Amino acid sequence: MFKSVILGCGGRAKGHAQAYQHVKKSKLVAVCDMNEQRLEPFAAQFQVPQKYTDPHKMLETEKPDLLHIVTTPNLRVQLLALAHEHKVPAVIIEKPLALDAADYNAIAALHKTTKMKVCVNHQLRFHPRLLELLSDVQEGRIGDLQFIDASSRLGLAGQGTHILNLVFWLNGGMRPNLVFGNVSGKKDLNSPHFHCAPDMCVAQLNFPNRVRCLIANGLNAVATSDDPADHMHKRIAAYGTRGFVHWKMMSWERSTTATPWDAGQKDYRAEDVLGQAGMTDAMCDWLEDDKKVHPNCLDQSLAETNTVLALYASAIYGKPIPLPYEPKESLLELLKARPE
Repeated sequence: MFKSVILGCGGRAKGHAQAYQHVKKSKLVAVCDMNEQRLEPFAAQFQVPQKYTDPHKMLETEKPDLLHIVTTPNLRVQLLALAHEHKVPAVIIEKPLALDAADYNAIAALHKTTKMKVCVNHQLRFHPRLLELLSDVQEGRIGDLQFIDASSRLGLAGQGTHILNLVFWLNGGMRPNLVFGNVSGKKDLNSPHFHCAPDMCVAQLNFPNRVRCLIANGLNAVATSDDPADHMHKRIAAYGTRGFVHWKMMSWERSTTATPWDAGQKDYRAEDVLGQAGMTDAMCDWLEDDKKVHPNCLDQSLAETNTVLALYASAIYGKPIPLPYEPKESLLELLKARPE
């Protein structure tokens, strides 16, 4: 049985901890937060035996197999460096992985030197219904994949990276070779929660296998009727030569060679706990066997983040951007300075 610890006891960390009632291969032994008013009730709620306010002390004392980093995005680089310093074998880090060129390049450089196994917490990839729809696509039950349509009502740093992660996996993990897009709005570029991104975006992704994707994030995105709250609007649809699948947060539909048109409701929150547990167990599988690389491994997540930064560059320079892209300047600062 592996040992897990959580760094950061904010709201999102509750999803990480709650999943441990379903995680098969590890147990949660300690939590850490500098804010004791968050730390104490969190540890009590999830019956975690050890509590720390110093991450160095927690890692030195507990020597965990798996570290969950559940903090604001502006701390990604220094906390991954901390985990590397303490030789933590595996890390699950919250999304978004990086916000701009500097943190992206720093994490990419660390990736070249560390033996640490890192994945980004895109737990939707392990939702039970999404796994079923993903298998419909990957096993050819919608024919040859032609087009992917994906959106969220929150921006790229809020929920857009979840959607992009699913786009990559619906196309078999293939990475796009070109992005052409535009963005609008500067309110979230100065987010007090450090989820800095343009308020809205739209982009076309081209893949080497000629699959095309349209993504939209922000209030320009399609509003589904499942739930009135903007944060409850994530959706993705894949269209093939012989059918389609369509996932939304509270419902789904499909038409495949195996089934006629079919649709139903689901409980997103219940599936999210199972998805988080599945994602955590997949990390344990990777710890056990180097060949069982996590689907959301750092190499893949860096490619997804690179696509986001290239999208920003496309908006700034008004042209399609070939991928992979080499970001060298602060794209967020250029977006802030861009007239609208």
